[in-house]
Order: sequence, then structure tokens, then C-alpha cells
Amino acid sequence: MEPYQAQQSGGPRVLERLFLLAGLGAGALLFVVAAVYAGERFFGLGRGLPDATPRLVTARGDLAEDERATIELFKAASPGVVHISTSSDPRRSFGRGVYSIDPDARPEGTGSGILWDQAGHVVTNYHVVRDATSCLVRLQGGEAWRAVVIGVAPEVDLAVLRIDAPSRVLAPIPLGTSQDLQVGQKVFAIGNPFGLDRTLTTGIISGLDRTISAERGRRIDGVIQTDAAINPGNSGGPLLDSAGRLIGINTAIASSTGTYSGVGFAVPVNTMNRVVPNLIRGGRSPRAGIGVRLMPDENLAEFGVRGAGILEVLSGTPAERAGLRPLGVAPDGALRLGDVVVRMDGRPVGSAADLLAFLEGRPVGDQVELEILRDGVREPVSLRLESLQ
Repeated sequence: MEPYQAQQSGGPRVLERLFLLAGLGAGALLFVVAAVYAGERFFGLGRGLPDATPRLVTARGDLAEDERATIELFKAASPGVVHISTSSDPRRSFGRGVYSIDPDARPEGTGSGILWDQAGHVVTNYHVVRDATSCLVRLQGGEAWRAVVIGVAPEVDLAVLRIDAPSRVLAPIPLGTSQDLQVGQKVFAIGNPFGLDRTLTTGIISGLDRTISAERGRRIDGVIQTDAAINPGNSGGPLLDSAGRLIGINTAIASSTGTYSGVGFAVPVNTMNRVVPNLIRGGRSPRAGIGVRLMPDENLAEFGVRGAGILEVLSGTPAERAGLRPLGVAPDGALRLGDVVVRMDGRPVGSAADLLAFLEGRPVGDQVELEILRDGVREPVSLRLESLQ
């Protein structure tokens, strides 16, 4: 009986095992089916891969003519563009990478420059190197040269540096002119925005004869306006015409953030060609003038007069010899208005900045005709301009 009972008692365990194996098999089958479905649903397995091979490349053909021209222009001009990095005494405020209408938005320590000649002279913006204690100029090939600032003209935001590089590695950009530019002309800007080496941007001349502010409130007139992107680090780089000639030096942007917003400015090449040789020769650009200090416009307005009010007449100058009168004090202690320049060579003078702008660029020895307001009466005054430096 015992063997029989043992056989009977083992029967249920065998069935349990069979059911367990059957359940595991069904589960595995379901898993495989689910995996196959997922593979087909999400990965396309089992359906063939007709698109799995790389597509054929369509032939490009020739570049457009204007593309080839732009590429050649960039290749030809790039060797004449340099990267300038500066350092300064940290106690000084200095070295902005690009002028902005918001002075707090000017980055510092880097900028661009232009090889002016094969004697190692480099032209950049004055604000790029203002108060710099050292300057490093890097050429296209990567060679870095210590530079010295040999001349500055803050009134037109220009500076000249010199490097002792051999002439064989220097490739000055050909010069153009700025007096015959037209709104709508294509222009090309090359520089080092945000430290990115030799970046090309393109655009057109958006306006001419613009006026921007320079150091100490002086105005730079005749400025070129462009929509070619100019960003921090572009300052001092060239603005080129479609022939690859230098027509200006990128100087400023109109922006509340210090970055590109569609309006950029460049000092015209004619101004550069007048100022730079003087800076190379003597470190400063002689300015012709009449020898006066002018009143702030708001102070002149207190007298109910518009023009360029004379605050002080400098000794030994054309203004003194012509008998011009400065602001004075009446016997009763009240301020007495001096002479006010209201016209120069037939053009109306409405502010001190107007007179300075009219004198800008006039050669030493030039004869000018002023009309002054003295004690309410207009009088003509003729004098000859002299160098004030």
C-alpha cells in the first residue's frame, strides 16, 4: 500500500509543475509577441529599411558671382586686419571694445585694427586703447607682436600703434575714398567680435554725414551709417566697399545693450587719411582753431541767446588779435555776456558743437569769416586759423 500511496501523493505535484511550465511558456510567448510588436511599431523591425542608406548628394554647381566676389574680397582683405588685446591698470576705466550710446555697455580689453602701411603702423579706435598699459597685436598668421601707441586723436576716435614686424608679413588694405559714397552701396565689415577671429559681416550704407559723440563731448561729423553687423570687438576694424577698398573704420553702434541692433557707424577714410599721417609724424593731429574756450550751451541759453558763446579768449591767438570778447563781470557784479558766434562762412552756428564741427578739418592758415553778436548787434570778424597744438 505504501508504494501506491506514494504514487498517489506525487501525482498533484507533477501536475503543478506542468501547469507552471505552461504558464511560463505562455508568458514568454506574450513577451516575444509584445517585443516584436514594439519593434515593428517604434523601430520598423521586420518591415525592411528602404531608406536606411545615405542619400545621394546633389551636385552644387558653381557659386553665384556675388558669392565668389565676397569670398575673394574676404581673402584679399583679411591679412590687413589684426586682433588687438589690451591690459591696463585695473584702477582705471579704459579700453572699450565698441562704442555704444549706452556707455555702461562697452566691453573692454579687445578690439580690431587695420594695417596702415608696411612700416608696422596699425590704426584702430582711440577708445580701444584708451589708458592701456600694454597692447598685443595678432596678425592673420597667428604671430603676436607687442605694440606701442605712438599717436592718438580722441576728437575723431583714432589711434595709431606700431609693431616691429617685418614688412613681408604686413599686407595693408588698399584705400578708397568716402566723399563719393552713396546710400545703398554694399559694404563689408571685418573684425573680431566677442573674440571670434576675423568675422565677416555684410550690409549696405544706410546713411551718410551722421554725427556721433566722441571724447569730451566733441562731435565726429561725416560718419558713415551701416546695417552691417558690428558687435563688441569690431571696433577698429575696416569697413570696405565692394572693390575691397577701405572706406571707413568701424567705431560705434546705436544700442541700449552694447550689442548689434541694426545701426552701426564708421569714421570715414578721408578723415583717417588726413589724421593718421599727422599722428605718425608727431603723435598728435594738429587742429586748426581760433583760440577760444566756449560756454556750455545751457549756460548761454540763460541769456536767451543761441550760438557759440565765448567763455575765454586764449593769449596770443587769432581770437585775441581780432579783439573777440569773453564772458565778463559787470561793475555791479553780474555776469556780462561776451561775444557769441552766430555764423561762420555764411553757415548758421546754433551751438558750441556747431562751431567746433565747422572748424574740424579746416587747414591751418585758412581764412574764416565769422559773424558775432556783441551787445545785441551783429558784427563781422575775419581771422586766420592757427594750430592749437
